[in-house]
Amino acid sequence: MKILVLNCGSSSLKYQVIDMDTRNPIAKGLVERIGNQGAVLTHCTALQEKEIVKTEIENHTKAIELVLKQLVAPETGAIKDLKEIYAIGHRVVHGGEKFAKSVIIDDSVMQALKDCIELAPLHNPPNIAGIQACQKMMPGIPQVAVFDTAFHQTMKPSSYIYGLPYEYYEKYGIRKYGFHGTSHKYVSQRAAILLKKPIEDLKIISCHLGNGASIAAIRGGRSVETSMGFTPLDGLLMGTRSGALDPAVVTYIMCRQNFTVDQMNDFLNSKCGALGVSGISSDFRDIEVAAEQGNMRAQLALDIFEHDVKQFIGSYAAVMGGVDALIFTAGVGENSVSMRASVCKNMSYLGINLDLEKNKVRGEEVDVSQANSRCSVLVIPTNEELMIALDTLELTK
Repeated sequence: MKILVLNCGSSSLKYQVIDMDTRNPIAKGLVERIGNQGAVLTHCTALQEKEIVKTEIENHTKAIELVLKQLVAPETGAIKDLKEIYAIGHRVVHGGEKFAKSVIIDDSVMQALKDCIELAPLHNPPNIAGIQACQKMMPGIPQVAVFDTAFHQTMKPSSYIYGLPYEYYEKYGIRKYGFHGTSHKYVSQRAAILLKKPIEDLKIISCHLGNGASIAAIRGGRSVETSMGFTPLDGLLMGTRSGALDPAVVTYIMCRQNFTVDQMNDFLNSKCGALGVSGISSDFRDIEVAAEQGNMRAQLALDIFEHDVKQFIGSYAAVMGGVDALIFTAGVGENSVSMRASVCKNMSYLGINLDLEKNKVRGEEVDVSQANSRCSVLVIPTNEELMIALDTLELTK
């Protein structure tokens, strides 16, 4: 049984075809620069053979047409006929308060996704375009929407309501939503399996650390707190996003720089974070190299990031009344040996004791805590595509 997983960005499309019998991808790829000059599709088979196609790709409909053509191509295809696709799972960034779990897509769901566009104007429109393209080209095949926000819908109002007039929540939906939910859900479930304990008995802090980063407090398998807020801009310092700020900083900068609302939004999302502090790059790998060479601003960016992660771990342990497992995932979490070590340093008061030798791993699923550590420290590579496929299968089988 094969599931097609699609992740449509504003000008990109990531995809995988997953064989649910083995839970392994049999093909995956990326379409870049949709709607722009120099569009390219990079397609990989299960044998890691690459096929690169450069052509004009006007929109997401054309991109999906190209992907489907590649999937059934005689030489590089993963399937012989599109009818082999049992169902399609779509990553959808924002479901607002309408969805607390993944859903089969119908007309009412499509309308709800459109209603959420104002909450995620950069993400939901391409998500919708991808769904509509599949409806057109693969009619009759069930489609499922898997939301980044759904996992966090178990938070209590005391966690998600801001200190604003309550009618702003009622009228405009202004509240904390949280993101990376599919990743946090996947790694927390894997943690329970690795620890051989029921997830209902565990207090987990999941650190999704990459160019975009968020932390979640997960008690009994349910999200009770998370660092991203109304948008993915809140919380940790990230690659290009500022993270949490005193709100007065925003209006102050707008007055000083004569920024419009759109300019300020772009500034906070694309010119701040580790890039803004280091002045070098938004890629933490580049920043680590520069810091090793003595660049003080690069080191400062790393120090701020480490401080932010520690701060959230401590506060979330307080919220849950302890922590049984600390998870590191995503690009930095899975691969930065030094960042994991820095974050876990002097955290024994929470029962967190890292084994520095075990920690010398990259991209592997492993327990890196000391034998006497009361809190297990786990490195778990995230697999959002598999989580989407599992939800899709569960709803459509």
